[in-house]
Amino acid sequence: MGILTFCINVTLDGCIDHEEGIADDETHAFFTRLMDESGAMLWGRVTYEMMESYWPAVARGNVEVPPAIREWAVKLDAKPKYVVSSTRTDFPWTNSHHIAGDLRTGVQKLKDATPAGVLLCSGKLANELDRLDLIDEYQLLVHARIAGHGPTLYQDGLLSTRRLELVSAKPLRNGAVAMHYRRER
Repeated sequence: MGILTFCINVTLDGCIDHEEGIADDETHAFFTRLMDESGAMLWGRVTYEMMESYWPAVARGNVEVPPAIREWAVKLDAKPKYVVSSTRTDFPWTNSHHIAGDLRTGVQKLKDATPAGVLLCSGKLANELDRLDLIDEYQLLVHARIAGHGPTLYQDGLLSTRRLELVSAKPLRNGAVAMHYRRER
């Protein structure tokens, strides 16, 4: 059985707006490594649609980007992508699959079928999956910024406090810190 790892960019004040993080080669390398090490991606519909609106065109070469970014887009295009949605059922992007029905059952089946692990990259979905006790690890890229606005990490709250064990902390040259935590069970 694979593990479910929640990864996200977050500012010091908890903002998870994707435009507030520092986008440079080092942060790109962090997320590339996480994607390379995982067997599948898991997103909510909103994150999927944001990614779908840009990355397939980059992978096809329709958008001019540096070679490293295009390489990442090609890898993402090939990676199995699973989407949780109650409002959409058609996901035409290459290797995209719908998780419908009971959330706990669908995500647990995905974990069981993915020995290399699943990378969860949606803040709102993470909140729901944490409530269902399905997240095993957290990879947070904490940016040296205070956004002063939301959306924020776990803004809908949790039923109880999550105790975490620090696996590693690595400062980046840009001031961000890559934090890896494992759930204490």
